[in-house]
Amino acid sequence: MKPAALHSAASQALAAIGAEALRALADAMGSGRPRAELLTARASTGYMEAAAAVLDAAVTDGASPQEAAAYLHGLAAGYELRALEQDVSLVWSGPSTHRVPVRSTARVLLQLVTEARVELTLMTYSARRYAPLEEALRAAIARGVVVDVVVETLQGAGNALTGVEPATAFADVTGIRLWHWPTGRRAEKGAKTHAKLAVADRRTLLTTSANFTLSGVDRNIEAGVLVTGGSAPARAAEHVQELQRRGVLERYW
Repeated sequence: MKPAALHSAASQALAAIGAEALRALADAMGSGRPRAELLTARASTGYMEAAAAVLDAAVTDGASPQEAAAYLHGLAAGYELRALEQDVSLVWSGPSTHRVPVRSTARVLLQLVTEARVELTLMTYSARRYAPLEEALRAAIARGVVVDVVVETLQGAGNALTGVEPATAFADVTGIRLWHWPTGRRAEKGAKTHAKLAVADRRTLLTTSANFTLSGVDRNIEAGVLVTGGSAPARAAEHVQELQRRGVLERYW
């Protein structure tokens, strides 16, 4: 019988800290090290919390340290094999054609948010209220997804953006962790937060020329790439997380 609590905690740990860190935890558990040492086997962000959840789940399921370690090793190996399978497809905004079917930016973005189960990272230059995205983000937060959104500021954009702050597009979505790149930490004058991407569970990555506005995801002609599997989604999420950890990105609120 599958250990339900351990499977759930280990699956969330995989998304949060990756297979290599989970394998390190399994090795430490298998060697019989005490809990305090297990929680500090890695110094990476989020490791201690993920490890504690896995250890607690193993106790809940009545699994011995050796049994839990074997399960974690198997789960990590399966995850890595799956990660090697990569699918890449083009995504477009704007007018469609019947002869060349393409995937819609709006539809892909909303599907990515809807399918997220553990963590979600969005980054955009400009942003405006877009009700379908707001609703999808609220639903994600309600099911326990950790949502980080990085936006440009009017000050950072200079004269290129006008009106309300891009951050206000997410002001009514309670639970979002909003980030920005302070102008005082930009080495070059005029440097901007210009990336537009979305990453779900370090498994799916959308990178696009489209800002997260109705015009960007639906009306303009914009192009992007959807990557499922492989290392790119995880690397993208890890890069943003490292920028947060180093203080390059700062909490907006």
